[in-house]
Amino acid sequence: MEISLWSAALSRKSADVANGGVGVVDAILALEQAGNVSRRRVVFVIFPGFQPLDLVGPHEVFQCASRLAGNYDCQIVAPHAGLVRSLSGLPVHASHGVADLNPAGIDTFLVSGGNAVRDACRDAALVRWVAAAGAGARRVTSVCTGVFLLAAAGLISGRKVTTHWALASELASEHPELQVDGDPIFVRDGHVWTSAGVTAGMDLALALVEDDLGRAVAHAVAQEMVLFLRRPGSQSQFSVPLWSAQPRSDPIRAAVSAIHANPGARHGIVELAGKAGLSPRHLQRRFSAEIGTPPAAYVERVRLEAAQRALAESDDPVETIARRCGFGTAETLRRAFQRNTRIAPSEYRDRFRSTREFA
Repeated sequence: MEISLWSAALSRKSADVANGGVGVVDAILALEQAGNVSRRRVVFVIFPGFQPLDLVGPHEVFQCASRLAGNYDCQIVAPHAGLVRSLSGLPVHASHGVADLNPAGIDTFLVSGGNAVRDACRDAALVRWVAAAGAGARRVTSVCTGVFLLAAAGLISGRKVTTHWALASELASEHPELQVDGDPIFVRDGHVWTSAGVTAGMDLALALVEDDLGRAVAHAVAQEMVLFLRRPGSQSQFSVPLWSAQPRSDPIRAAVSAIHANPGARHGIVELAGKAGLSPRHLQRRFSAEIGTPPAAYVERVRLEAAQRALAESDDPVETIARRCGFGTAETLRRAFQRNTRIAPSEYRDRFRSTREFA
């Protein structure tokens, strides 16, 4: 969209994206009159094998905000200037290498993640530059596994941080000096901001824009990019696939299959032991060892998945879904949702309803 057309559209919609009665255009004028619209230098760190969305998502949030408020100068730095091959094979041009970009004077310093972050952490020149840049930056941030590079550079010792849910335990094990919480979408601890995996980088960037320019501008950016200004809940609502180990033996496989075949059926330890052909005590021990979670917790998670699908794909009442999925009552389902996703079933339905409605 051309900037002029985009700005005109925003002007027409300023009343729709108001925050406390102040529209987007009014908010920008207020910033300018207060002298708060200074150029902010945002530097993104990438490396061979980085996750492209960790860069592109936040980069576009800042660029969108810059088109609106004229506030951000974005730069991309890599171990060496030129094309950098991402994890998916998408080549991205880094305008600077660490040897030719001054690490001083950075406002917001953002490190991307990716499967090759281990190699990046072993690049002594890159780690030294990251340490120097982060030490002088107003804000130090990371997306996904980029937090490993921040830790290698000694920038976040003692801080509360997050990363992709699947790597939180690994981060905590390798860096006991950190306070790792694998559940939030992003975490702020002073001037250090870290986010979960991939698309969570856009949530982080929106929060940074809101911190700089206020809610009205961040709201306008979210509207332009069709994003939530503040996504509800935690990583757990988006990380259902691969959340448990696969069964290794036929008895445990039979129990797991029975749970998935009919989540709403009775799946107490006695019933599951009968399916597996084991004693209840033996099943409890074998199931926990092979799956990594006790039978009761596994049953609740599978039932929760079934309820999530029903909420997103049907108009059935919550009470009906609760009974069908084995929770018994809507209140029990609500408690399970709050415990696992930190949002209510009704809110989940509103936010994750099937796109069939909008076709």
